[in-house]
Amino acid sequence: MRSHLLNDTTAERYRRTVTEGVERVAAKLATTDRPFTGVGVDALAPAIERIDLDKPLHDTAAVLDELEDVYLRDAIYFHHPRYLAHLNCPVVIPAVLGEAVLSAVNSSLDTWDQSAGGTLIERKLIDWTNERVGFGPAADGVFTSGGSQSNLQALLLAREEAKTDDTAKLRIFASEVSHFSVKKSAKLLGLGQDAVVSVPVDADKRMQTMALARELERCKAEGLVPMAVVATAGTTDFGSIDPLPEIAELCAQYGAWMHVDAAYGCGLLVSRKRRALLDGIERADSVTVDYHKSFFQPVSSSAVLVRDGATLRHATYHAEYLNPRRMVTERIPNQVDKSLQTTRRFDALKLWMTLRTMGADGIGELFDEVCDLAEEGWRLLAADPRYDVVVEPRLSTLVYRYIPETVTDPAEIDRANLYARKALFASGDAVVAGTKVGGRHYLKFTLLNPETTVDDIAAVLDLIAGHAEQYLGESLDRVAS
Repeated sequence: MRSHLLNDTTAERYRRTVTEGVERVAAKLATTDRPFTGVGVDALAPAIERIDLDKPLHDTAAVLDELEDVYLRDAIYFHHPRYLAHLNCPVVIPAVLGEAVLSAVNSSLDTWDQSAGGTLIERKLIDWTNERVGFGPAADGVFTSGGSQSNLQALLLAREEAKTDDTAKLRIFASEVSHFSVKKSAKLLGLGQDAVVSVPVDADKRMQTMALARELERCKAEGLVPMAVVATAGTTDFGSIDPLPEIAELCAQYGAWMHVDAAYGCGLLVSRKRRALLDGIERADSVTVDYHKSFFQPVSSSAVLVRDGATLRHATYHAEYLNPRRMVTERIPNQVDKSLQTTRRFDALKLWMTLRTMGADGIGELFDEVCDLAEEGWRLLAADPRYDVVVEPRLSTLVYRYIPETVTDPAEIDRANLYARKALFASGDAVVAGTKVGGRHYLKFTLLNPETTVDDIAAVLDLIAGHAEQYLGESLDRVAS
């Protein structure tokens, strides 16, 4: 069994084995003609259930053959131009190379004596991102598993920085279309059910600052403590960006921590056309960035940033076997001092390889392309009488609803849209997302693939309309019979 360990004696076997796997994936990518096969749970589950994990195949080629049947054949491929559903981007090759390197070397980024140069590379990337945000020299941060963890850590810091020992008095303010992780974080932090105050949004799905001001004033009048305001720079459904400068002013006035959830909108940090959309972010106390959303990185590659690095002390715990206090005076950089995680992958390497190969402008150009595509898609939807589109995009999402000519019952229209999405997914021809707006069911394009074209969007809209019309026709037939 030692022959399976990666070391000096198995280096050639490692080369052959990984090459074989890469060739399989490359062949799959080259021949995939739709984002999904349409396989259902009932069809796929038995094949996996039949596998006896206590009876290994002892042959990599056989394992890859089996993997083709239980995963590769039916995987959902985000690189396909008609995958238009969630915040999943196609990935750039330098980042995939970084993934291969970091997996093989297997550094753990918690302490210097497990990562050395990896520690310094991560710190360099945090400094680089902080400069892009506009933070000063006191800023710091750490890589995380994703936006939810970043939001949790930011709100943990905000809770510890709040000027009260009575956590029942703490309030977090976020827009009604903010990410669900805000409420989840409040629960994990031991705050009450009423801790998160939902602030209304305007017609463009941006937080209403007048409403925020009223809620902050009410909080103060009731003797409560405004712990934090979470501004979103790129909401999941609409890509909307809250008015950051105005929110910053209110946070300063009421002494609230300002957190910007830029998990999606962080791609604007490298955009040469749209960077101004993030004006005001430099006044935040903390920022969430998800490189695996808009920097075209493999999952996971994310970070939480803070304007004052000293606040990260609230996540610090010293263990004698790992990071004893003496290491601080010895100036030994241990990233575990800043992180909620202990053992942690060297995910920063993927972004490092990308920047050193493509440059920030190269990433920004790709993100600008998908934002441009969303604008074209919006014009297409706005001119199509079959569809109602909710808001003009700021980033790269489009929320819309099929509206039939003859049917006016909103509930029936809901069912037609739900059916169309499900039927489209089952066909494998395209994948779109869904959401609710005003209690009604809508569909959503999340455009993160520069290879997607307006023709792709138009074709998918025709497919959706066809499925919806089929449902409505069958529904009328059922009523008539």
